[in-house]
Amino acid sequence: MSKIDPTKIYFFEVEKQDEPLVLKQFPKATIVRGPLKKIGKYKDAEILCGMHNCVFSKENLEKCENLKMVVTRTVGYDHVDLEWAEKNGIPVCNVPDYGSHVIAEHVFALLLASTRNVLEGEDLTAKGGFHFKGLRGMALKDKTMGIIGVGKIGMHVCRIASLGFNMNVIAYDKTPNKAMAKKNNFKYVRSVNDIWKKSDVISLHLPLFPSTKHIVNAKSIAKMKDGVVLINTARGELIDTKALIKAIKKGKFTDVALDVVENEKNISLSKEILELPGVIITPHVAFYADDSMENMFKEGCASIKRFLKGKKLIHQVIGR
Repeated sequence: MSKIDPTKIYFFEVEKQDEPLVLKQFPKATIVRGPLKKIGKYKDAEILCGMHNCVFSKENLEKCENLKMVVTRTVGYDHVDLEWAEKNGIPVCNVPDYGSHVIAEHVFALLLASTRNVLEGEDLTAKGGFHFKGLRGMALKDKTMGIIGVGKIGMHVCRIASLGFNMNVIAYDKTPNKAMAKKNNFKYVRSVNDIWKKSDVISLHLPLFPSTKHIVNAKSIAKMKDGVVLINTARGELIDTKALIKAIKKGKFTDVALDVVENEKNISLSKEILELPGVIITPHVAFYADDSMENMFKEGCASIKRFLKGKKLIHQVIGR
């Protein structure tokens, strides 16, 4: 059992309404509303727990002389310096599935809002208009939806698209799950090029690695159908923004809907895509729902409790 000063367990990015989820488990923990940017007064931390806006960099972590654990209440962990953590024997845990269905639901919120001109219709009626001129949408039934990355989130998207909207669903993943494909009525393709060429709608569900960065680029866009719809709720850096903007201006896409963009930590750098007409962008909120937030804290706290009791960590990304 690890001896930890309970007041040195720091929880970052905790909204007031979620405080009870932390304090019920760790009543003496230190709660911080915002994300960790500079370690400063938090360098006495023994356990750090935050989300994707926290800077768990080498520069911050190495200043915590008594650091024993890092927990990110997110699926992705590219904001954590894993190399430093491994070198220094610091275990890092994530929350691999706090609500994959919630993110999948947001995919279709974006998709329907885009293809059925929901925002344009709302704006029209708010201004006193009440007609359908110029608001003709695209039906989803029998359209081909291509999904890149079929993990927990991607699998839910496949299920909803196929069994819910009666779309023809094709998917690409390096490790196909044929049993789930049969159950959810979709087909795997051998190459990601098949997704680009055959899809009416493309949805991205990949983690961010050097191999996946800018997977949507000028070359892949050129292979897509004219009038394709692009959805991204994964990581902004999966898309080469400059190439996307250029293609949008040329009329390549019917709709583009994003919950993530490049340069989220300095959003002014993404000004052009944010202001581009015909593009729907939400501020990285696909994960943000009632049950997903509860699960996020529940799983994050469970990892800390297991560590304190000396038990094997279930959601360990790296470390001792």
